[in-house]
Amino acid sequence: MTWTTQDAPWWTRAVVYQVYPRSFADSDGDGIGDLRGILGRLDHLAELGVDVVWLSPIYASPQDDNGYDISDYQAVDPVFGTLEDLDELVAALHARGMKLVMDLVVNHTSDEHPWFVESRDPASPKRDWYWWRPPRAGMAAGVPGAEPTNWRSFFQGSTWELDERSGEYFLHLFSRKQPDLNWENPQVRTAIHDMMRWWLDRGVDGFRMDVINLISKDTALPDGVVTDGLLADGSGSYVCGPRIHEFLAEMHEAVFAGRPERLLTVGEMPGVTVEQARDFTDPSREEVDMVFQFEHVGLDHGPGGKFDVRPLRLLDLKASFGRWQTGLADVGWNSLYWDNHDQPRIVSRFGDDGAFRRESATMLATVLHLHRGTPYVYQGEELGMTNAHFTRFDQYRDIETLNHVAVAKSVGTGSDEDLLAGIAAMGRDNARTPMQWDGSPHAGFTTGTPWISVNENYPTVNAEAERADPDSVFHYYRALIALRHDDPVVALGDFTMLLPDHEHVYAFTRRLGDVTLTVLGNFSGVEQEVRLDPDLGELVIGNHAQPAGPALRPWEARVYRRSLD
Repeated sequence: MTWTTQDAPWWTRAVVYQVYPRSFADSDGDGIGDLRGILGRLDHLAELGVDVVWLSPIYASPQDDNGYDISDYQAVDPVFGTLEDLDELVAALHARGMKLVMDLVVNHTSDEHPWFVESRDPASPKRDWYWWRPPRAGMAAGVPGAEPTNWRSFFQGSTWELDERSGEYFLHLFSRKQPDLNWENPQVRTAIHDMMRWWLDRGVDGFRMDVINLISKDTALPDGVVTDGLLADGSGSYVCGPRIHEFLAEMHEAVFAGRPERLLTVGEMPGVTVEQARDFTDPSREEVDMVFQFEHVGLDHGPGGKFDVRPLRLLDLKASFGRWQTGLADVGWNSLYWDNHDQPRIVSRFGDDGAFRRESATMLATVLHLHRGTPYVYQGEELGMTNAHFTRFDQYRDIETLNHVAVAKSVGTGSDEDLLAGIAAMGRDNARTPMQWDGSPHAGFTTGTPWISVNENYPTVNAEAERADPDSVFHYYRALIALRHDDPVVALGDFTMLLPDHEHVYAFTRRLGDVTLTVLGNFSGVEQEVRLDPDLGELVIGNHAQPAGPALRPWEARVYRRSLD
């Protein structure tokens, strides 16, 4: 989208910070983070300089999937606090010039949500609020293979769960305790729109919409093609389904249109293509402001899935990022991220979390933040927090990981050593260990026993130590965020890939008017020679001590600025 510095939306200059409340800060010593804990740490976010806080779910929930299974959309789970605490958090963020974005999880609810509880009665008006189906023709309910389709759940096993009371099955793309809502029913959509307006009226500034491109299903619910085992990938029937654009446009009109507030809408969209993202984020279509896509975080997955880890090929990353930068250059907008609550820590994944932890963390940040799009920082990323490096199965808490281990053990695929290696590298719990605030017991996260173990490196990797060190990852992130705020070329400049065939150096330019930024990043632990224009201008930020020679040192990042005037 060709915007000028005068008419560009505010979020082109913004940086978003994701808080995973369960692991951020615990105020009452029960070992679980809460809203008052977040309130007590807002100065950290203000010093970092972020513009928006995205809050992972804090709604009432049985916590089967750590809050992504919601039993009441308009209540705060007591483990996190109260509605009054949330109102106070909104006010405190606004007072500091920051916005609050809530996580919106409306592809599914908890099976303990009153809507679903009522829908279990076949005579209930809410029966059609979910996807209830009888067993396959000619088969008895409960018999293997009687499920309405052969789809595999994201969390292992069938997407269908039998309800013994009615003899019918309900659809759940994720956990069996997360039944999918039927968006074909207009009453469902109206109820969701009403709930969203209620949150905006309380002062919330927008939504990150969880797996929002899965809400439209092919109502025929056809079987998928089985490629291994008994279950199939059914995504062709529900990823960017037939009415998805209609549903999002209707949501925009019902919830966001006509509001004077400067709101933010972000759609998490697994499986979305560049071409689809152009439509979703085209301002003229009024659907969402930007999308989260997953292409780049699947580049190190082997044929066996995410836990079958392969080394990253930098050429693949360049091709992916370059395609998205080019594809959304004239229409739409990119979301930029390495880490979130579902991804392992990037410094352990694509960097070096040992001898070059600081250098690789800051290089990776530089390359990401200098692309065209809105950067997202996940809690602890600004400290260079690493993977947990757990060594035992009983240290893990995540339902996806535990289900993967159970299935692998049941069918005898892989040794314990191989299973542990895969989940240690890619498990979601890597992102969910407690935020490391200082060197005191449990990293200052809690005075009690944390719900999941703290990373053992907290005595040296923590916010207190990093804030005291002017050369730390934290202060480097502050400089990157300030650069986006201060220099329009970072937000709005054109993107051109350089050295596309170099296997270790990521290089590109950003250009706006007479100003050009040249960005260099060494994705290796050895020195790399680069041949570029010798007159790149002044060095505006870099992660190694100066002076710098022509070669890039291990994990080095540099950004040069040249102006023709």
